Amino acid sequence: MDKLSGLASKLGGGSSSSGSNTNQAAGNEDYLDKGLDSVEKKYGGGKVDPAKMRSTNEKITDTVREKFEGATGKNVPDKFSN
Repeated sequence: MDKLSGLASKLGGGSSSSGSNTNQAAGNEDYLDKGLDSVEKKYGGGKVDPAKMRSTNEKITDTVREKFEGATGKNVPDKFSN
């Protein structure tokens, strides 16, 4: 869990997420959020609760979306991002 928190601080720390999906409710997860939750459950050793890590997960997935859009110049497909 410490590794995930460290990764989140490296990826999301200091970057402003204007226009990002910061108002996303836990019941309104897209495929990227669900994928990150499943990775946490599988490799977190049962110690990671995705519901408690929601804000950290949002920083991670928002940064992934921003990096994808910056690298490709295209928006993330609607199927994967809400």
